[in-house]
Amino acid sequence: MRGREDEWTGLMRSAMAGDDAAYHRLLKAVTPVLRAAARRGLARAGQPPDQAEDIVQEILLAVHLKRHTWDSEAPFAPWLFAIARNKLIDALRRRGRRVFVNIDDFAETLPGEAPQETASAGEVAAQLGALPQRQRDVLQSIAVEAASIKDTAAKFSMSEGAVRVALHRGLAALTAKLRDH
Repeated sequence: MRGREDEWTGLMRSAMAGDDAAYHRLLKAVTPVLRAAARRGLARAGQPPDQAEDIVQEILLAVHLKRHTWDSEAPFAPWLFAIARNKLIDALRRRGRRVFVNIDDFAETLPGEAPQETASAGEVAAQLGALPQRQRDVLQSIAVEAASIKDTAAKFSMSEGAVRVALHRGLAALTAKLRDH
């Protein structure tokens, strides 16, 4: 466990220094851990675990948008797990239940998938251009311009829920296109 956390911290430090491959490896390494923890948290709250993917996407998006707030002198895992815990609680609150979520649920060791090659900026831009206009606009606003869900909804005259759906679908489609490419 300690070795994994040290590895994550090192990858995040490299990512913050501009190493995109390290950032990709970090996200690939933490995703299965986050997915399992989200499923456990939903199950403990009596909620169907099939909503875990939405929570994982929200966590990863928050990590991406707030990565500048991480203290590079501190370990990465506690920062990540705090975001994950808050996103799970937010999801449960939206469902109308208040539940205590133990942060230790996010610290269990799970084997990660082997990292895959990262796509070049040109490949990402080309595949992004192939997405439907609404998904492309939402991804551009949130991922590139770092706008909030609320600001993006106002900008495109959409509900916040519609922005989340477009963001989730756009990320899923982009990931699938890049995986197939």
